[in-house]
Amino acid sequence: MNLIIDIGNTRAKVAVFSCGELVESLIVEPLTREWIDELLTKYPLVSKAIVSSTRGNIDEVVAMLEGVVSYVVGFKPGITPIPIGNDYHTPLTLGADRLAAAVGGVALHPESDLLIIDLGTAITVDYVEGGSFKGGNISPGVTTRLRALADYTAKLPLCSPTYDVLEYGRTTQEAIEQGVMRGVEHEIQGYIDGFSKKNGKKCIIFTGGEAKYFVKRIKNPIFADCEPVFFGLNAILEYNAEKQ
Repeated sequence: MNLIIDIGNTRAKVAVFSCGELVESLIVEPLTREWIDELLTKYPLVSKAIVSSTRGNIDEVVAMLEGVVSYVVGFKPGITPIPIGNDYHTPLTLGADRLAAAVGGVALHPESDLLIIDLGTAITVDYVEGGSFKGGNISPGVTTRLRALADYTAKLPLCSPTYDVLEYGRTTQEAIEQGVMRGVEHEIQGYIDGFSKKNGKKCIIFTGGEAKYFVKRIKNPIFADCEPVFFGLNAILEYNAEKQ
């Protein structure tokens, strides 16, 4: 069994895999040695682990696991070997979550070109074509855009993401909410349309904490919602373990 630890901008996500299958996933804050010990008591067959972080520093968590499980990988883009190609010009600056999602997308959909859209604090749109990570784009996420309007204007209120789908707002709150939501909707749809025109066998993966708000907004028959980062980190762990 494998332990996957993905430390994001605001929280840590943990998963347990058995024979390539996701057994359990959960959110942890804070991530402590005591909590890890409790999880490993629940899953005593865990023998390998991988740690990834968008914050950069993974050494402390890797140290927690060394000697507790038999094999640990601290995932560092541009340094840690991965099972797909990487055409990014500055691999050392590439976010670990973006690269792991690309690997996971290939693991889940090996025959397809991929457009991976991660909607969180930032929106990342990444391309995997011909089995290689090609690159992508980054823009502010929904909540980040809403906060910017409140922080950088004198009178606009702080609003929240909404499931409501309206053509236009009839109050200032609705105008802000729909302006941000519809703006992101059109942005994403533009990426999907462009990707679909140039790729035949394709898969579009939606992930991230704010993806749920766009299920009704993005009408696309190949919409998918999964955990590509977890599957990617598991594939990277297995790839490196096999090379030992």
